Amino acid sequence: MLEKLEEKFDPEMVVEQFELLSMDAERIQKETLKQILEENGETEYILKWGLSGKSDPNSYKARVPIVTHKDLEPYIQRVADGEKRPILTGKPISAISLSSGTTQGKPKFVPFNDALTDSTMQMYKTSFAFRNREFPIENGKALQFIYGSKEFKTKGGLPAGTATTNVYRHPKFKNTMEAMQTPCCSPDEVIFGDNYHHSLYCHLLCGLISRHQIQVVSSTFAHSIVQAFRAFELVWKDLVRDIREGSLTGQIVSKPVRSAMGRILTRPDPDLADSIQDECLRLSNWYGLIPALFPNAKYVYGIMTGSMEHYCEKLRHYAGDLPLVSADYGSSEGWVGVNVDPLAPPEEVTFAVLPNVAFFEFIRLSGGGVEVAAAEPVGLTEVEVGEEYEVVVTNFAGLYRYRLGDVVKVKGFHNATPLLGYVCRKNLILNINVDKNTEKDLQLSVEQAAVVLAEDKSEVVDYTSSVDESVEPARYVVFWEVSGQPSEDVLKECCNRLDGSFSDAGYVSSRKTGTIGPLELRVVGRGTFHEVMDHYVGMGAAVSQFKTPRVPRDLEHSASISPGGPNFARDMEHSPGIPLGARTFTRAESLRGRSSHSSCGLLSPEAKRRSFGFDRAASIRLLE
Repeated sequence: MLEKLEEKFDPEMVVEQFELLSMDAERIQKETLKQILEENGETEYILKWGLSGKSDPNSYKARVPIVTHKDLEPYIQRVADGEKRPILTGKPISAISLSSGTTQGKPKFVPFNDALTDSTMQMYKTSFAFRNREFPIENGKALQFIYGSKEFKTKGGLPAGTATTNVYRHPKFKNTMEAMQTPCCSPDEVIFGDNYHHSLYCHLLCGLISRHQIQVVSSTFAHSIVQAFRAFELVWKDLVRDIREGSLTGQIVSKPVRSAMGRILTRPDPDLADSIQDECLRLSNWYGLIPALFPNAKYVYGIMTGSMEHYCEKLRHYAGDLPLVSADYGSSEGWVGVNVDPLAPPEEVTFAVLPNVAFFEFIRLSGGGVEVAAAEPVGLTEVEVGEEYEVVVTNFAGLYRYRLGDVVKVKGFHNATPLLGYVCRKNLILNINVDKNTEKDLQLSVEQAAVVLAEDKSEVVDYTSSVDESVEPARYVVFWEVSGQPSEDVLKECCNRLDGSFSDAGYVSSRKTGTIGPLELRVVGRGTFHEVMDHYVGMGAAVSQFKTPRVPRDLEHSASISPGGPNFARDMEHSPGIPLGARTFTRAESLRGRSSHSSCGLLSPEAKRRSFGFDRAASIRLLE
């Protein structure tokens, strides 16, 4: 079926094929597993478990164990090191994907092959076909804020880069974008440029030059789109000047990038420059910036679930009346589900599982991401509406009964395939004793507190958290970067609202008994989280896959970053390029006139960071 999709792209035919797959999901799942095991039955890993040629789900689940990446890591490393024998797959692995380096502390090696490329193209086409029903695209271009990561060769000579880079470099990616009439307006030299800030500038410039042809504005993550237009606010006059003069700013020195941009920025265009300038000057606080710049854009597209949900409010501000359409559900390990309802708001989006891209199982979870005791994993068509599960995947690239670590909730069914709502990462939990607050709990708490901030005409630019065990009792610490100039009274109320918004019973009771201390809010300087991203990118993470760590207490950071242990707040203290010496104080200290103590260096020397801690009685009153 994937081959048919490559022959010709007909959106309605793609939808019809998906409907057939989803109506027969149980049989398709059995066939998919059979195909995977037949192709890889003679590999070292499969032979180890004594399947003896059996390829039915019951035999497979009875013999092959559920694993994490740690279990498969030695096998993957041998593949990366160049062993020629069939270790995990019968067909050769063509590349190594690096998973996001911000959710588990360092990139993981994940096998990548042509089967994953094919499933990616199937996902792109299926998703586009459903979007095209609601937002028909004519022959145009897409402004895609996408960035290839640096590649290197493994010991065995395999190219290693992010999964997105492996996709972007494949000829099928460009062919698919052209077939969907949304080729990227930026040249490859910009996408694969070695300086993120220069690539971002050139993406914006390419989009502006083709402003009337742009029909889609997109990126892998909502965060990247927001970041791009925050940057536009700062550099729009430079962009207008480049267009007016017909020459690229001298700050961009890369010869390949300058050469490629020279083929696009071919002549002075004062009329275009004037029209862009007029649009920028008439906007109020940049509301509706995207449709103002790109009047023929139909929608804004990117992953907007999970940790990306925080950016939706700012993205709506930039998008104005343009719809926000959440992209599909996948990971470095492969794809899971497609958004078949592009009209759904990002906060309510669900993903219909594609039953032929992998074999799926689901481990039932209770509240807080805890596995239900003695519960056996269930198949794709056996999940129950309203229940939460962890996703387990067997794919064509050598992952067998592999725990993705994602918590999903079954919201319904599309024909016979489930509709999944993404909840959070399973292991990212704020925890001191009996409390368990997930990434989603933190997000909801921040949203509640941000309401107070909005009343003061400010907003949360980004946030993260940590657990401070250096004090007794230990407490949660939330780091905010904010826009505007909120007063201390407003920030104090935000702190109270944060503390009072965690509804986990273990946290509430621990706060009442005093076994968990009052939450501390630390307001960091402008640009802090951008510096954090730059730091991770400098360590080898990819901009296209960067996600601000939300609950990163358990990150496995290297000793060179955090000599004292895996604590994100301490990691940021020692991060190169982020100046030390900022001051902080707690409310109790300042009221008693005590001097403030040095804290983590998240600010430039001229910036001031304020921390607000509240005494036990004040916090208890909020919870009663």
